[in-house]
Amino acid sequence: MKVSVVICAHTERRWDDLRNAVRSVQDQAHAAHEIIVVVDHNQDLLARARAHLRGVMVVENHEPPGLGGARNSGVEHAVGDAVAFLDDDAVASREWLALFVEGYSDPHVMGVGGAIEPNWERGRPAWFPEEFDWAVGCTYRGMPSRPQAVRNLLGANMSYRREALEAAGRFRLGYGCDETEFCIRLARLWPRGKLLYVPEAKVLHRVPDARSNLRHFVTRCYFEGGSKAVVSRLAGHGRGLASERAYARSVLPAGVRAGVADLVSHRDVAGLARAGAIVLGLGATASGYLAGALMLHEAATRRGWNGDRLTWGRGPRPDSRS
Repeated sequence: MKVSVVICAHTERRWDDLRNAVRSVQDQAHAAHEIIVVVDHNQDLLARARAHLRGVMVVENHEPPGLGGARNSGVEHAVGDAVAFLDDDAVASREWLALFVEGYSDPHVMGVGGAIEPNWERGRPAWFPEEFDWAVGCTYRGMPSRPQAVRNLLGANMSYRREALEAAGRFRLGYGCDETEFCIRLARLWPRGKLLYVPEAKVLHRVPDARSNLRHFVTRCYFEGGSKAVVSRLAGHGRGLASERAYARSVLPAGVRAGVADLVSHRDVAGLARAGAIVLGLGATASGYLAGALMLHEAATRRGWNGDRLTWGRGPRPDSRS
């Protein structure tokens, strides 16, 4: 199977990260058919990438700014049987593409993704709960520990068959849960199809120190809540929140209990901090969801939506495509 790899970049501050990401794809056990770097509306970075990245196709995002549009631009240039996506601040393990290709041996598999492990710039903060690693773009506690079909893949480490990308249409949001909405739309088109999560297909995602503080944690949770409101409108309330309900009912309470137990049994004061962060994160996410629902079209616009006006009672039906 030929796999095209798309890496989206938008800032020169991640230049070293981008070079490391490209190098990790070039070193794959299963060679990529092509590597496409999409530069998101940054002419200086575009010129630098074209001048210094060898063996790579460098293209511009011709859609409005945002990760969704950049991915769409990459897909338009890709010619592989499948298209894989890697963030510009992530490094793929050597077996990454080989495991993806193995997953596609099942003809019902429409997409394959893998785990995203955080690479903390200054180490994981003691108060930061693994249940909320999604707040820094990584795999979180509660996700499967073995290959399993899932509702949606994670944006920094995912791939799709070409025919799935062409049939489902483009990513419709530029920021926030764009891959979730796409995966739900894809599942509606192929009810018998599967999205396969393979934990061993790992990438290492850099987490800068600026994302390791409580303020960023709360802000990110709030934004994610608003994104879930938008996805629920576009994809349907049931599918849009099915995984989140199970996560809130089982994973988060278990995390709180574990944090309190760490305090009681091991005198680990950080355990209480982790339990508190779980409660705070859940509250911030719920608040973001409520705010997004109350001002739905404004929330969607902030996340790159440029379609019809969205309200809960009017606008595109959940199964419509733009």
